[in-house]
Amino acid sequence: MSSAPNHGPVSVTDTVSSKPASAVSLVGHVQQVFSHVKIENLVAGLSGGVVSTLALHPLDLVKIRFAVSDGLELRPKYRGIFHCMKSVWQQEGLRGLYQGVTPNLWGAGASWGLYFFFYNAIKGYTKEGRQTELSATEHLVSAAKAGILTLTLTNPIWVTKTRLVLQYNADPTSKQYKGMVDALVKIYRHEGVPGLYKGYVPGLFGTSHGALQFMAYEELKRDYNKYKKVPSDSKLSALEYITMAALSKIFAVATTYPYQVVRARLQDQHNRYNGVIDVIRRTWRNEGAIGFYKGIVPNLIRVTPACCITFVVYENVSRYLMGKNE
Repeated sequence: MSSAPNHGPVSVTDTVSSKPASAVSLVGHVQQVFSHVKIENLVAGLSGGVVSTLALHPLDLVKIRFAVSDGLELRPKYRGIFHCMKSVWQQEGLRGLYQGVTPNLWGAGASWGLYFFFYNAIKGYTKEGRQTELSATEHLVSAAKAGILTLTLTNPIWVTKTRLVLQYNADPTSKQYKGMVDALVKIYRHEGVPGLYKGYVPGLFGTSHGALQFMAYEELKRDYNKYKKVPSDSKLSALEYITMAALSKIFAVATTYPYQVVRARLQDQHNRYNGVIDVIRRTWRNEGAIGFYKGIVPNLIRVTPACCITFVVYENVSRYLMGKNE
């Protein structure tokens, strides 16, 4: 590669001015991304997350309890999904089945809202000035970026939810945490910021879950509309949205579930691991490959309808708010 011609020494002002140019360029890119931000996506995603969480939180509780089931004596023993739900109901009633629902509502609402918010902004920025549709890889990358931003903002909420869900004592006075705020304060006080970000690294791997799900969902919608010979952003029926959401979610869960087990075990207050590698090594040694799929059945039973509810609510609320409800 030929070198640039030498026009004499570079002045100090030339050097200084080059830095603001790059800064201006970065600010310009950020402004372009934000020009595609729509509050309607945030509201619609948040609505979907809250509705699905309220409907299906007890299954989330069951999933987490199975995911951390590593043989410790202090843990209750469950024979299956319904036995777990029945045991919790008998000990603590409906309140027990909804342990951890407050951070779950905050977490799911914020996560879905922020995810759709960031995803649509990044997707709009990527597509700016183009007539062609985004490729599967571009959908994947856009969703992954949105997932990383969302996880960074919401990880402390998920740590709190996991801790609350794993309080096994039926006596409220014997519980370590009294609620979401109490848990956040105590975790920060005793473990600092690292305590609030436990499980963040496997959570980053988990962004591949959302990325794969959104890629599959977008591709299914586009190919289905192409098959029907209608525009790619045409409104579908509730059943069509449900089918595509379910298929994309099952695909993503089957591909990425082990990270959820690793993450839940890192966030568990009853056991101590020295990081992700330690969790993987001990789980493999003590439980084999099946240990990485503990809780997958209640997870599928929960997340598939949850995803369907979320996407149907999102698609309809966002179209209504944007005046595209035809």
